[in-house]
Amino acid sequence: MRGGGGEFILRCPPSPDAGAPPPPGARAYIARMCGIVGTLRLRERVDPERLVAQRDTLVHRGPDSAGLWIAPDGRVGLAHRRLAIIDLSPGGHQPMVDPRTGAVITFNGEIYNYRALRDALAALGHEAATQSDTEVILLAYRAWGVDCLPRLQGMFAFALYDPQQHRLLLARDRAGEKPLFLWRTEGQLSFASEVKALLADPACPRRLTLDGLNAYLAYGYATGEHTLWADISQLPPGGWMTVDTRTGETASGAYWTLPQPPMSAPSAGGAADDGDLEALAARLDGVLEGAVRRQLVADVPVGILLSGGVDSSLVTAMAARVSERPVRTFTVRFPDAPHADEGPFARQVAQHFGTHHTELEAEPATPDLLRTLAAQYDTPIADSSMLPTYLVSRAIRREATVALGGDGGDELFGGYLRYPALLQQAQWRRQLPAWVRRPLARGALAFWPPTARGHGWLEALGGSAEEGLAAAGRLLRPRERQALIPRLRSAAAERVLAPERLRGTLTRDREGLVARATALDFATYMVDDVLVKVDRASMLASLEVRAPLLDAEMITFAFGAVPDAAKVSPSARKRLLRQLGRRLLPPSLDLARKQGFAIPVSDWMRGPWRPLLRPLLEDAAHPLLGALLDRDGCRRLAARLDAGAPVGEPLFALLMLGLWADAYRVSDVAG
Repeated sequence: MRGGGGEFILRCPPSPDAGAPPPPGARAYIARMCGIVGTLRLRERVDPERLVAQRDTLVHRGPDSAGLWIAPDGRVGLAHRRLAIIDLSPGGHQPMVDPRTGAVITFNGEIYNYRALRDALAALGHEAATQSDTEVILLAYRAWGVDCLPRLQGMFAFALYDPQQHRLLLARDRAGEKPLFLWRTEGQLSFASEVKALLADPACPRRLTLDGLNAYLAYGYATGEHTLWADISQLPPGGWMTVDTRTGETASGAYWTLPQPPMSAPSAGGAADDGDLEALAARLDGVLEGAVRRQLVADVPVGILLSGGVDSSLVTAMAARVSERPVRTFTVRFPDAPHADEGPFARQVAQHFGTHHTELEAEPATPDLLRTLAAQYDTPIADSSMLPTYLVSRAIRREATVALGGDGGDELFGGYLRYPALLQQAQWRRQLPAWVRRPLARGALAFWPPTARGHGWLEALGGSAEEGLAAAGRLLRPRERQALIPRLRSAAAERVLAPERLRGTLTRDREGLVARATALDFATYMVDDVLVKVDRASMLASLEVRAPLLDAEMITFAFGAVPDAAKVSPSARKRLLRQLGRRLLPPSLDLARKQGFAIPVSDWMRGPWRPLLRPLLEDAAHPLLGALLDRDGCRRLAARLDAGAPVGEPLFALLMLGLWADAYRVSDVAG
């Protein structure tokens, strides 16, 4: 959920064992969160010093050690920054080389089923020399080539160079939990975990794309392979790419796609009775327990980001069930903003399961943290909950190196408020012909303030189901974006409406409005906002965050076995998760709430962060925004904020755009 920003004052004591060394003899059974970077050059040698400089922009992702490997011919270079969970020995050092084939890998992530894969590979004659899941990927590639990818279950991004096949393989996990950015020119391909590593090459352009800006202002993030950077793309989730290291010829594809809903799913708005829900809840119990058990594997304390909502509460319940150690939970409190304060609900869950619970009180202070985060989020998002996410990550890191979160529950099981609204709109569309419905919606909108609750619902009612899908979760409408960015006014209609058109067509292969909406959010909002927020915030704190609800088996169950009606009805969300919650969570816990780590963004934008808005509102030229923004449009938006309108989120989007452009000296626009 989006919020607003400001520095936070922490009020929690450090753990007495913070920073303690690993126990003697400890071994890493799973790899650790890391940062990777690499370059392929077709006609010249890789510059090792430049590659090291790129690698070390990612020191926050891997403060414990670093590695560098250059091919004998000098045309391929791989580098790695390591965050060690336990094992500080050289056994898991990267880049790692397969001594039999010469294949080399630089890997960021976790392979949760590595033990089963290691046993299967041993039966085929490929014995592992270490306990590292990094080595298991090398052995799996040795045995199965690119076909090893569907066998990997976890969160990962890696590059693997195969000297025998003269091939560089890039791959990314199913849900897109771990990032992988690409910069391609004639004769070169560079890749990295974060854009800042690519920008450490002076030849990498720093240009904004108008299409990306349009998408950013529409939804708060750029969607798909494209980013706000004109010259930098990203590998899609579940995707792979191979590059011939002799010719530069590329091939790409998907080793995994989102499962289709069950054929027996009731139609949109249909009902699933209590017996169906109870049977599905029993299955969900087993799948979630398995996911949490796999992701708790670590020889260090594991924390849980507990918001008090049903997702993180169920993860806490499973952790308490299967963990051999006391469970540690963390939450953020806003005592001065009761509507955003999750403390009482999180405390209720923590007490029920007897966790070691830490509460953090957040207070807005200086804007320094916003500038820090703008530099960290080198692919900007307009999600103010990045601030409490970073706060809680920083606090957990004092006591643990690993944390579990509840991300994915909304997309998998129908948690957003817009899902019942879409079903309600569908009911009205069935009952009213278009020639009645559209004039009715237009007439109501003429008297309905744009910032009033229900305005978006009425606007979507007047259009088609695809238009309703495109409008859901939107930050600014096309005419509002045009008022802020004059260059969008002169663009062709197809260009101005491009973000909405893209979203309206992404999931046409699915039947059922809920199936389309959840799949759309899984592929866009979750990947390009939620997971970006968590990855960058946690990595800035050098904390590894895992998401049991995005376990491969959980995704398959949620999208391939759970019908729409067990997720959402016109009057209820997360029906299946709440059914399980009624079995496992405190009876007094309000399971119908929709909150999460949010902050009072409009209040803070009117208060301590108001000085940061001056470059957007005053006539002094900003290197980038001065040539793009309509200052009068920005002033009107600020005036609406002062009048009490809930427009803090659009202003936060503009603010983060300006701070990002400053941090990365973005002063040119392509397109």
